[in-house]
Amino acid sequence: MDIAVVYESMFGNTHAVAEAIAAGIREADPAAYLTVTRVGAIPQADLGEVGLLVVGGPTHTLRMSSPRTRQQGLQAGHKAADQPHREPEPGAAGPGIREWLDGLPAAQHGGWAAAFDTRLSYPLAGGAARPAARQLRRRGYQLAADPEGFYVSGAEGPLQDGELRRARAWGAMLAHQAAVPSAG
Repeated sequence: MDIAVVYESMFGNTHAVAEAIAAGIREADPAAYLTVTRVGAIPQADLGEVGLLVVGGPTHTLRMSSPRTRQQGLQAGHKAADQPHREPEPGAAGPGIREWLDGLPAAQHGGWAAAFDTRLSYPLAGGAARPAARQLRRRGYQLAADPEGFYVSGAEGPLQDGELRRARAWGAMLAHQAAVPSAG
């Protein structure tokens, strides 16, 4: 099966989760053809034969990032001189999953998809995964799992202990779920 893990990442946390999800997929389905790439680095037209599309990004102001919130996040990181600062990843300024999903063509053959995000762990932190999952469903994808959030300790991270292990297990579960023929 062809599988694509597409992510947006500012400070490396979502990128690390995407790689852990891919590692779990590889363990569960060693024969899968797997691509892990930043949003915008893979043309959406190339996703026509993908059997499982996994999309993830950081949570900004309770939801998916936007060009404005990415700029604000990058500027805020440079202003917080009293705290350890992580350098943004190349490409952190955009595009993000919001813009990428807006241009995603309809799924062919009812493909599988899943959405994840990185977020703070407090109850009202919001999340980017649910709106991303809604966009995927609107484009005809079947969700292989409920949207999933992985926790960071601060706006720039790091990821909380155990989150990469949890992401790896989630990736394995996605591979198993997508291997099950749809009931449709």
